[in-house]
Amino acid sequence: MRLLVHDFSGHPFQVQLSRELAARGHDVVHSSCAAYVSGKGALEAGEGESIRFENLGDGIAFDKSRFVKRLWQELRLGVELVRHVRSHRPDVAVLSNVQIPTLALFATAMIFSRIPWVLWHQDVYAVAVRSFAGDKLSKGFRFVATGFEVAERFSSRRSAAIVAISDAFVPVHEAWGTADKVTVIPNWAPLDEIEPRDRKNDWSVEHQVEDGVNLLYSGTLGLKHDPALLVRLAEEVRERGVPARLVVVNEGPAVEVIQAEAARRDVPLTMLPFQPYEQLSEVLASGDLLVVLLDQRAGAFSVPSKTLSYLCAGRPILGLMPQENAASTLVERAGGAVFAPEAASLAPAADWAVELLADDERRDEVGRASRELAEEEFAAERCIDRFETLLTATAEAAR
Repeated sequence: MRLLVHDFSGHPFQVQLSRELAARGHDVVHSSCAAYVSGKGALEAGEGESIRFENLGDGIAFDKSRFVKRLWQELRLGVELVRHVRSHRPDVAVLSNVQIPTLALFATAMIFSRIPWVLWHQDVYAVAVRSFAGDKLSKGFRFVATGFEVAERFSSRRSAAIVAISDAFVPVHEAWGTADKVTVIPNWAPLDEIEPRDRKNDWSVEHQVEDGVNLLYSGTLGLKHDPALLVRLAEEVRERGVPARLVVVNEGPAVEVIQAEAARRDVPLTMLPFQPYEQLSEVLASGDLLVVLLDQRAGAFSVPSKTLSYLCAGRPILGLMPQENAASTLVERAGGAVFAPEAASLAPAADWAVELLADDERRDEVGRASRELAEEEFAAERCIDRFETLLTATAEAAR
């Protein structure tokens, strides 16, 4: 098949899907938006690979504080995305992490095209905006949320098929009348790309975090997260006699929040921008304890995929996240711990962290269990088999 996979964010899972499909003999183009700042996957073809990589949105610089400007930029991306897909004429296109204005414009334009496309639903944006309107977002975003829901529902109905990463998304599609299109395929663990490494490695030495105790967070920080909780957790751990350092790999508005909070609470902080994907194994290995964040209100519409990357790294995980979230179950099965993402939970979370950090044998055991869980249940092959079957059926139905 001729396939086009467009992932707005450029994240690792989507790149792995494209690479594996290309390795299976399909003609694959993988595109992403270079203007979006986040941790990226390996977005260059290696020697002997047939996959092609392209960028959209050149010359765009997003500013989340300017809503109207951002809206026009995302509509412009929609036009560019339509042209991009039509120029390649794939048998099937796959869209992931696409912003709602971009997605809605694309879905409208594709009414006049015979190219089938699959919505890979990583987050339910309309639910997210409604959850934070009046709190992290102004009350006016309640109207935006209504518009987003109309647009997201419309786009879901126009897609040929929908892949949801969690059963938690199914009730949303039942309400939208699109549940019959949904196939649940969870994200997988990047086992071949993220591997356990020594705690002291070239990356940790280069960034002077090879010694001491590191609480590490690597990934995006947005509406779904309260970055101040990272600092307060480190503070609680330090108050229990463990001289912990907070290491955060991130770019964006959360950086200033973390830096100010760390300075106010006198917490040692190493703040770094997103690192090259090929160094992620060493980055995660530098953490004695890896932290996952997710706002309580985000449990119904988001599953933090970084949890699977953390499991691959073979390190203990502490989650400040909703207990009912699918990723929480994974953390606990691997021997990690999950606490509610609120200030009242920081004391018991710190107690657990200190107890674990004081026991080298147990910490290593939990790390091994994390990697073993990833290997046993989240190998990419089974999930990509299901993806390939779905894409083949979608292409045949279109013909």
